[in-house]
Amino acid sequence: MATTVHEPAQVDRSPLPESDHSGNGGWRSLVPSDGDLRVVGEHSPPASSTGIWVVLFAITMMFAAFTSALVVRKGASLDWRHFTLPPILYFNTVLLLASSVTLEVARRRVARFMGGLKAQAVSPARWLYVTLLLGLLFVAGQYLAWLQLSGQGVFLASNPSSSFFYVLTAAHALHVLGGLVGIVFVIHKLGKTVLRRSTMDATARYWHFMDVLWVYLMWLLWMKL
Repeated sequence: MATTVHEPAQVDRSPLPESDHSGNGGWRSLVPSDGDLRVVGEHSPPASSTGIWVVLFAITMMFAAFTSALVVRKGASLDWRHFTLPPILYFNTVLLLASSVTLEVARRRVARFMGGLKAQAVSPARWLYVTLLLGLLFVAGQYLAWLQLSGQGVFLASNPSSSFFYVLTAAHALHVLGGLVGIVFVIHKLGKTVLRRSTMDATARYWHFMDVLWVYLMWLLWMKL
């Protein structure tokens, strides 16, 4: 009786078609379907843009914690003493609002300058210097406000209300100084013509946030202190 021997099945070891090496499901599934890694780079947000949102979120959480502590402390306190805010704070508010306007003008002019329209953006750093000056005047005005309060006998440890005033305004002033450092960095990069648009936008976003935060703090201090 004859015995039939079956040959083992043949496995096709030829390379996969080029179209199967890209896209979803292949061994190169991390590569875009068209095989061009530059597409990923062009659509990914700049690191400065992502980082600034993280910073702003952290600052928001910090001042939210301060606000919550102020409200709870005032509600549970029998020794809370109200005092009049130094009038210079209102002038400082105007300075900070004006600095946001000048920074926005600077951002637009720098964008035109970087876009090749140099004839239409003469000295784009001029408005950055104006913003820097207004920011420094704001910080100096905050210091004068502290001097006015101390001249009236209102110090950090005088009362829970005064403690919150000094802590909130000092914390904000420190963050404003951080923004001023960012503006100096932008001016430096612009002078070397190596400024990135994402850096300028991140700096402007941070500064405008400081503006909005101060308006909120003014409302909070006026209502609670």
